[in-house]
Amino acid sequence: MRKNNIRTPKEKEKIVKDLISSKTTWAETYKKYDLSESTLSRWKYAYLEKGIEGLKSNTGKHKNLNAGLHLRKPKDRIEELELELMKKEIEIARLKKGYMVKGVGAEKEFVTTFDKNTK
Repeated sequence: MRKNNIRTPKEKEKIVKDLISSKTTWAETYKKYDLSESTLSRWKYAYLEKGIEGLKSNTGKHKNLNAGLHLRKPKDRIEELELELMKKEIEIARLKKGYMVKGVGAEKEFVTTFDKNTK
């Protein structure tokens, strides 16, 4: 079983260039760098298509930077206040759309407020 090595795009580029430019075989290259044949193949075609941008990893990266903020503990007071502000902004947006949340977890339900006085 191979150890999961995280390589930078520059390292990946060096390996792919070594494969493309040298007279070594695929087998020698993936054994030299301790890679699987499929990984080396995927890197090569990604590099040929998109260059070094194709070698950047998206593992663990979210498009929404605020996703999951409520699941972790804030690191400092500023982050704690930013999280609280974000929660308040979400609540304001819900109220503007005319619904509020009642309950927690599996018991959570969204109740419309159009027919109720919210004051």
